[in-house]
Amino acid sequence: MKGKNNWACFLMILAGIVIGGFIGSLFPNTFLNFGQTFGMETPLILNLGILVITFGLSIKITIGSILGIIIAIVIFRFL
Repeated sequence: MKGKNNWACFLMILAGIVIGGFIGSLFPNTFLNFGQTFGMETPLILNLGILVITFGLSIKITIGSILGIIIAIVIFRFL
């Protein structure tokens, strides 16, 4: 891994997550879409009078996204 850019690795892993999650959502009744959702169920709302800010975060980890991460790491190692 010497000489390889860490940002490129991060972007490859992010692409693997997105593509794996997309493939999992294409086949909703298969094992690829099985997973867990983490995060806030209701967003945090900060009302400052003239400005309203809403904070929320939800992460869904599926088998498809995990396989996407693994494939992205393998591809990155061979590049």
